[in-house]
Amino acid sequence: MTDLDIRVLDDAHYRAAHTLFRGTLHNGPANDERWEQVRPSYEPGRTFGAFADDELVGTVQSFPSRLAVPGGAVVPMAAVSRVGVRADWTRRGALTALQRAQLRAFRESGEVAATLRASEGVIYERFGYGVASRFREVRVKRASARPRLPIRGRVRLVSPEAALPVVRSLFERLSRGRAGGIARWPGWWHTNVVMDQAEANRKYAVASGPDGDDGYVIYKVTPGSFESGNEKPTLLEVLDLWASPRAWSDLWAFLFGIDLVGEVLAEGRPVDEPLEWLPVDRRAVRVTDEMDETWLRLVDVEAALSVRTYRSEGSVVIGVRDRFLPENEGAYLITPSGASRTSSSPDFVVDVDVLGAAYLGDVSFGALAMAGRFAADSPEALVRADALFAVDQVPWCGTYF
Repeated sequence: MTDLDIRVLDDAHYRAAHTLFRGTLHNGPANDERWEQVRPSYEPGRTFGAFADDELVGTVQSFPSRLAVPGGAVVPMAAVSRVGVRADWTRRGALTALQRAQLRAFRESGEVAATLRASEGVIYERFGYGVASRFREVRVKRASARPRLPIRGRVRLVSPEAALPVVRSLFERLSRGRAGGIARWPGWWHTNVVMDQAEANRKYAVASGPDGDDGYVIYKVTPGSFESGNEKPTLLEVLDLWASPRAWSDLWAFLFGIDLVGEVLAEGRPVDEPLEWLPVDRRAVRVTDEMDETWLRLVDVEAALSVRTYRSEGSVVIGVRDRFLPENEGAYLITPSGASRTSSSPDFVVDVDVLGAAYLGDVSFGALAMAGRFAADSPEALVRADALFAVDQVPWCGTYF
């Protein structure tokens, strides 16, 4: 097999990397106009390429972000995206080499964690990523979804040209504090709002109350068909919704009240969102899917464990294995007052992907041990660990990239 050369890419290779990535998703290259829109999202030093005989055969990229952890602290994080290996080079070590180089770069730059959204569910655990949050898909029969609460404030439509500063400011204020949330980098807003403003039927609504604006929703409408024998309901898709509790009910009541809509679809919503309790007829709301959201990789285990908060009493010592970043390996003492390295023997040992899955509090160590993800000789140690890592609110990110 030809030896692979892993390089940090520059502007001369960005378009080739983007074309390669799109090809792995079975899409053609971006045209010139689209590429000029996408090009600014490639930041210097954050894209790697795998070369065989000077030919690009794989690529991986990341965006600079921040991750909110239990207790409210925020840590530097890399948002990994545009991962792809050319079809004739898969299963030959290219992705492993790229991941190894990327993780090492994250560690050296001081990024505490990395997250990604996996196209397939069997790829990334071997690189240390664990599923740390989930989301659900909800469908609503609009005609049956009469809300219990009327709109108590005001909901107004905002023009696409004026939307970006309004929704960006609201997101940055409203998304703070929930574990799993991430900061949206400038390229995210450019790609997901600015570039999409020309899309037909994309709408922006802002909710306000006594203290001003406190929520927004971005949605689009796909017209249906009213032709006899070929009826198809008009679909309203909720793309992004962040709000205070009061504005949340106002925005959903607004969406349920839009005429000539047969169904409301909301993907990527938190699993604890009480949407089915909002309409008089709760059967108008159906949860149609639940999926993994955040795949979390702890790049600096000691820093990650020391910055989040813990609950309960007692302590536990957790051993960590990490074959890509061996400096993470060792034993860590977890107490209600914090976490630190220790020379004590661990109560149980986990791979770094298992620790990442449990880190935000969405799944317990007890559940992971029951599923065979690691061996634990002491059930009592699992109880102590689960009590320490417990959270009041399930983690949720709410940002797709």
